[in-house]
Amino acid sequence: MPLVTMKPVLREAMEQGYAVAAFNLLDFGTTKAMVKAAEELNAPVIIQVSTKTIKYFSHKEVYSWVHTVAAESPVPVVLHLDHCKDLDVIRQCIDTGWTSVMIDASSLPFERNLELSRQVVEMAAPKGVSVEAEIGQIMGVEDDMVVADHDSQLTDPAEAERFCSELDLAAFAAAIGSAHGYYKGEPKIAFDLIREINKRTNTPMALHGGTGLDEDTIRRCIEAGCAKVNISTNLKHVFVESFAGFHAANPKDFEPLHLIDAQFQACKELFKSKIAEFGGTNRAPELLAKAA
Repeated sequence: MPLVTMKPVLREAMEQGYAVAAFNLLDFGTTKAMVKAAEELNAPVIIQVSTKTIKYFSHKEVYSWVHTVAAESPVPVVLHLDHCKDLDVIRQCIDTGWTSVMIDASSLPFERNLELSRQVVEMAAPKGVSVEAEIGQIMGVEDDMVVADHDSQLTDPAEAERFCSELDLAAFAAAIGSAHGYYKGEPKIAFDLIREINKRTNTPMALHGGTGLDEDTIRRCIEAGCAKVNISTNLKHVFVESFAGFHAANPKDFEPLHLIDAQFQACKELFKSKIAEFGGTNRAPELLAKAA
């Protein structure tokens, strides 16, 4: 089926009390594995892409991968631009046919963040493209952008309320104690803050830094209002380790397709486990029924 926009997918997830898994693709193989995993669980999936990945492959090439795979799939697939600060890249993705974009101006003062986010919403609206935006810097490393612990700041609920009231957002990303990358200590998630922001904004929240959070923490975040959970670092490790592990176990096997398939299967199992964990299993039919 054609690529779908993110807004109705996340709205349905928030209303039904589950979250949609969002994975950062690495190549065409991981793209196929994401969609295949979603098909096997009859679930929606968000395929998202970092700015550095776009700059390596090009926004048109990535679009062609996802469009090709989604066109043959019966489940809802969103193509989302993750954490982007470059308006030109955002514009290129919108014009090419991507169905969702994220403007990350969270490092800027509130008014400037709001201004830039509004520009993106106005840019995206005529083409029906969803927008995610963020307040409060989320600690860790994302797309080579480093936010130290002392520079991260939890999102102010009052600012979140104003921000979301002035913007038509599909997803709102907030700093609630999670971090990009693997956690070095015990994560301190502000569940009450998630609930407060969700109550004030009534906007589906995106949980960044899903890698490394245990199932109970993820469950509590979803119950509090997170309808999108991002997984990136976990995939990178499985991607590399499955390829290297197969070669280590089969040092005389130089058939590339054997290594590629081992990597594909390992990544697909990761995707299935996260989709199921976040509650996405068998959610595709109800989404499609409402869209009909």
